Amino acid sequence: MPFTVTPYTDNFAAEVTGLDIGQALSDDDRDALVRALDRYAVAVVRGRPVSEDAQFRFAARFGPMEPNNGILTTDIERRITKHLVDISNLDESGDVLALDDRRRLFNLGNRLWHTDSSFKRQAATYSMLHAHVIPPEGGETEITDMRAAYDALDQPMRERIQDLVAVHSIHHSRATLGFTEFTAEERETLPPIRRPLVRTHPGSGRQCLYLASHAGHILGRPTPEARILLADLMEHATQPAFVHTHHWQVGDLLIWDNRCTMHRARPFDELGFERDMRRATVVETTKADVQADELSGTG
Repeated sequence: MPFTVTPYTDNFAAEVTGLDIGQALSDDDRDALVRALDRYAVAVVRGRPVSEDAQFRFAARFGPMEPNNGILTTDIERRITKHLVDISNLDESGDVLALDDRRRLFNLGNRLWHTDSSFKRQAATYSMLHAHVIPPEGGETEITDMRAAYDALDQPMRERIQDLVAVHSIHHSRATLGFTEFTAEERETLPPIRRPLVRTHPGSGRQCLYLASHAGHILGRPTPEARILLADLMEHATQPAFVHTHHWQVGDLLIWDNRCTMHRARPFDELGFERDMRRATVVETTKADVQADELSGTG
């Protein structure tokens, strides 16, 4: 089915119209959307809410799907299929999560700038977040262009960070908020993972920063030095000039390429309104991912 890609800027974020994610996706349309993502990194497909199965089938046309979509797993009942990530403020009965619910406190970490699944052995390529219910105000998603952020670094900084390797852990990012209530099983499932701080995007050939709030250490550097460098890079990469803000409509499918972006959710009245989003996640199978897997460990 023919669709139209309308960029918001010359090289970052675009709107897609005329594409029905509930219908079978042809190879030609898939390849055209990949080309758009290689250029713009972010695409919002305007449409209608579709079933979980339809969302999963659409996402699976872009590569292997993330096999484990649960981080908090102990005494947790799923609200949606295990094939998708529940990005909502709702419990298994569809009620708004209580103020002190462990899931709500964990999910506050989504307001930190991050890259999906950088803390897993197979990081994410594409995240595809689908809106079923949105609050009347707030709850936007901000995404920053890590290619443009790298391009804007001065040459001494590029040389300084070119070969550095950061250590990513979901436990680190949540600990910065004071959330440490992981069970032993949950901790063992997700040990720290090491990843290059700079990578080359395979689709565009552009170099980009690879950062996330999950990164808390740099191999071979004292922790204070590593963390101030990571903080400086995060501050640089999230300048307004590099950031696109998505204002949600029901039925939107927001797609971003985690290999060259970071993102965060914005606050809304969590106790007064529902926000029901469901994410399908395509995982990496490139050499960059293989390298990260070889480097992975508990250090």
